[in-house]
Amino acid sequence: MVPSRRIYLLLVLGIALAPLLSLLLTIRTTIVITVIFDAIVLGLMVVDGLRVRRSRVQIIRELPSRLSIGRDNPVVLKVTSRNTNAQIEISDYCPTGFGVSAPTLSAIVPSNSTEELMYTVHPTQRGEFPWGNIQVRQLGLWGLAWDDWQIPQSLPVKVYPDLVGLRSLTIRLTLQSSGSMRQSRQTGIGTEFAELRNYRTGDDLRFIDWKATARRVGAYGNATPLVRVLEPEQEQTLLILLDRGRLMTAKVQGLQRFDWGLNATLSLALAGLHRGDRVGVGVFDRQIHTWIPPERGQHHLNQLIDRLTPIQPVLLESDYLGAVTNVVQRQTRRALVVVITDLIDVTASTELLAALSKLAPRYLPFCVTLRDPQVDRLANTFTDDVPGAYTRAVALDLLMQRQVAYAQLKQKGVLVLDAPANQIADQLVERYLQLKARNQL
Repeated sequence: MVPSRRIYLLLVLGIALAPLLSLLLTIRTTIVITVIFDAIVLGLMVVDGLRVRRSRVQIIRELPSRLSIGRDNPVVLKVTSRNTNAQIEISDYCPTGFGVSAPTLSAIVPSNSTEELMYTVHPTQRGEFPWGNIQVRQLGLWGLAWDDWQIPQSLPVKVYPDLVGLRSLTIRLTLQSSGSMRQSRQTGIGTEFAELRNYRTGDDLRFIDWKATARRVGAYGNATPLVRVLEPEQEQTLLILLDRGRLMTAKVQGLQRFDWGLNATLSLALAGLHRGDRVGVGVFDRQIHTWIPPERGQHHLNQLIDRLTPIQPVLLESDYLGAVTNVVQRQTRRALVVVITDLIDVTASTELLAALSKLAPRYLPFCVTLRDPQVDRLANTFTDDVPGAYTRAVALDLLMQRQVAYAQLKQKGVLVLDAPANQIADQLVERYLQLKARNQL
């Protein structure tokens, strides 16, 4: 039971009236009246607090079965009142370290009704975390006391990579493969035959199927030419190597660089599986920590999520040559090998440059690095003060050193993508789809 603000006001009022009563009555009488007044107020508070216990609200928490890291995950509290209006304050004991949009929720729930109160949590770490009970305060009918109690609803919750982004990507890829987007598919992009359709203005004449057109004219008398529609080749192999070494432990916009890389890995894997390719993933530091052989089918994505979610980055220098050598031994056929890591400069990344150069030309190496957006902002911020000028000079030098390293990679036949960490997943998927459309693999 907790006193309300009205109780304190009444007690202060009693103290304020005491000097006035002392002018009319004796001091002893004034003290007695003040004590009696305070006792009555406190007694009413106790009665009010006891009465509200009979009409305590019921609360049920609803939250996603799998939370997504770096996203605002909705949490719904269903509050059911009894035969009186309920003025409540709710504090939900979320796991430590979660960002919470509203630490305390307040509401007035009409009698015999149910209302939904919603807030969001923003996890910044993956793993399993304990979710505590629900702390509730309900104001008495007279507004003198809060009944304070806990509703036992503790449970463990699991935080996964960005599943919300994966669902959005699934919808986008599905739309690109069907409906109006399928009708706008261009001829000649790909190597596998998909279908024959009527010639439309602007189609490449080289893709007219004259034999099929002749058979159509002979059978139906329809002289409209038929055009071959080709799709990108399927059942190719996509291998993703995700670095979990020291460089991936740094935090970028609230998440570790490894978490951004893991989100990009799953997004690229989803795109590859959706396009019919075989996708394999390896996570490495000084050695291959986890190896998931390439497979096809959407069921493989669930296996990737379950196997990769528990992995955390470590403060070890990564062995790029060892990881690439291991992949070459496991995968003898040509494949697109995507290495997701970070790069500082030519000197610090000599081993990475040598490892990726080893893959070409038998494989198609693709180096993906996660840039810190804050470095971009510092490099593009003009300032008049000396410390700011030095900071900008350092940021510009970092970006220049990265560009020199990328230039060397491109000279050796390595594909390169350097993008801000929070945009890397979308840009990587788009680049992969372009590679598929151009038959570069």
